[in-house]
Amino acid sequence: MVPAQPQDTLELDELWSFVGHRRRGVVWLWLALCRRTRQIVAYALGPRDDVTARLLWERIPPAYRRGLLCTDHLESYHNVLPAQQHRACYPKRGLTNHVERFNNTLRQRLGRFVRKTLSFSKSLPMHEIVIRLFLHQYNLNCSSQ
Repeated sequence: MVPAQPQDTLELDELWSFVGHRRRGVVWLWLALCRRTRQIVAYALGPRDDVTARLLWERIPPAYRRGLLCTDHLESYHNVLPAQQHRACYPKRGLTNHVERFNNTLRQRLGRFVRKTLSFSKSLPMHEIVIRLFLHQYNLNCSSQ
């Protein structure tokens, strides 16, 4: 991962996928993307609640926690992120464009993230392994450009 700089801005967002069962097995992938480098600096899997938001915040490397944090208006972000750094925006305002674009890339490249799909992970450990491999490859490609 590229070292953080003081002016780095992180964009945080979440997207859903299925694990185990298509209707009952919704798992949310929470992401933190550095706007400057386009690299994913942290992720967390879990429900859309404060516990998972806190887990994502704890997984963000300390050097990246100093800058601006751009999110949507999910209440968990307001409850967990430092208020002086947090900027919540409505869709299509530009503050989370890069992470939203990454979500689209993820949906195009991994079948288990397609909205109407028959592809889904049967176990949470395998789901996380696939995500880790994809993020690792994605970050390697970002750092080489």
